[in-house]
Amino acid sequence: MTEREKMQAGAWYSCLDPELSALRAQARRAVHAHGTCDPDTRSDMASALKSLFARTGQDCYLEAPFHCAYGFNIHLGDRVYFNTGCVILDTAPVQIGDGTLFGPNAHIYCAQHAKDPDERAQGLEIARPVTIGQNVWVGGGAIILPGVTIGDNAIIGAGSVVTKDVAPGQTVVGNPARPIE
Repeated sequence: MTEREKMQAGAWYSCLDPELSALRAQARRAVHAHGTCDPDTRSDMASALKSLFARTGQDCYLEAPFHCAYGFNIHLGDRVYFNTGCVILDTAPVQIGDGTLFGPNAHIYCAQHAKDPDERAQGLEIARPVTIGQNVWVGGGAIILPGVTIGDNAIIGAGSVVTKDVAPGQTVVGNPARPIE
């Protein structure tokens, strides 16, 4: 099994693998094209970046700068908006529902690194998917960690670190993020 196959299967893999490095380089080129394209001609998203994603719904908009690890694991519903400085480290599938909005510098992380320092030095990590429902608002500077599911209509407060699932309609704030009424 290749390291990419291990990553896609949710098993431990080495991110130092040459194939994965080449795929990240391809994503960096697409991100660069998006970030350096004249805003008047870029439209909602540079074509190089849009073609990299697994799915891009209608009327999605990504402000520059934007960064992703691979791109091919990103699934955007309709009317998804990312403000400037957002990052998606998509080592696993990232599903984002219709009408979801991200404030500036919001981050989504799918990779979890090995706890053992020798294994970390070998580049060992495991990928956990992130699922975000419809009409979610993710405040600026929020971080969503690996394996988290956020339900429809939820609100993630600015600067929150989301370590656990968020129920539909729930508002969470803080580090770690906790529900408020």
